Amino acid sequence: MSPADPASGSLPPAVIRALRCSICTEPVELNGNALQCSRRHSFDLAKQGYVNLLHAKVLAGTADTADMVAARAEFLAAGHYAPLAAELAVRAAERVRDGLVVDAGAGTGYYLARVLDELPDSSGLALDVSALALRRAARAHPRIGAAVWNLWQPWPVADDSASVLLNVFAPRNGAEFHRVLRPDGVLLVASPRPGHLAELASVVDLLAVDERKDERLDAALAGFFELTGRTECTRSLLLAPEDVRRVIRMGPSAHHLHRDGRRARLDALHEPVEVTASFQVSAFAPRRLKG
Repeated sequence: MSPADPASGSLPPAVIRALRCSICTEPVELNGNALQCSRRHSFDLAKQGYVNLLHAKVLAGTADTADMVAARAEFLAAGHYAPLAAELAVRAAERVRDGLVVDAGAGTGYYLARVLDELPDSSGLALDVSALALRRAARAHPRIGAAVWNLWQPWPVADDSASVLLNVFAPRNGAEFHRVLRPDGVLLVASPRPGHLAELASVVDLLAVDERKDERLDAALAGFFELTGRTECTRSLLLAPEDVRRVIRMGPSAHHLHRDGRRARLDALHEPVEVTASFQVSAFAPRRLKG
């Protein structure tokens, strides 16, 4: 992975061109240390390199906490999900050579950075509701720009501005995916397969993967996209106790550790656990909508 640029406190030009004012939808320009539109709406760049375009508070329990972000960064840095990142990068490079890559629900920017390594002429926009996660995403790669946004709302991003749209274990807004993605672009959705990390159920009761997840995914996007390919990525992992704690703390199960003695059972783990990591990457092409 390309090294992050610790001195970078701005946004790549391609990202600025794609962003829109979240109040009036006008284009924005960088003016000093802020993004501004022609109507003088202004959004300051944080010193960590991201911009917050939200103008409402994030509901409690919606965004990742500091503990979840730290656990995810440490777990991914250990390379456990590197094959998934590589699969996304290969699938993206098969379809495009340049243009903007938008990661919807980018988290710490781990997967977006790997895709940009494969696309040296591209820049990336990391969108996430967690400012804590985007502090890391903004530094994950020199060609990443990060913006705080709620993916369920209309995005402050221009029409037809993305060549690749990534969605890795994140909310799926089919209408906005279609609006932002170019007609010749590709949507890559990564999701867990049934049995993913199932061995950890004996340690902490994880949220099970829906056996009909593929059907629900395809149905949710059917009005806007057509499935063009699907690949599986499965491997066995021998996780040290601390990595078991990290993988649980970084996901939605982290919100439930206070119940039924789960945290105590997790803290009491002292032996490695062999688990199955199983994902799929689905590629979608935009449909041509009537009207």
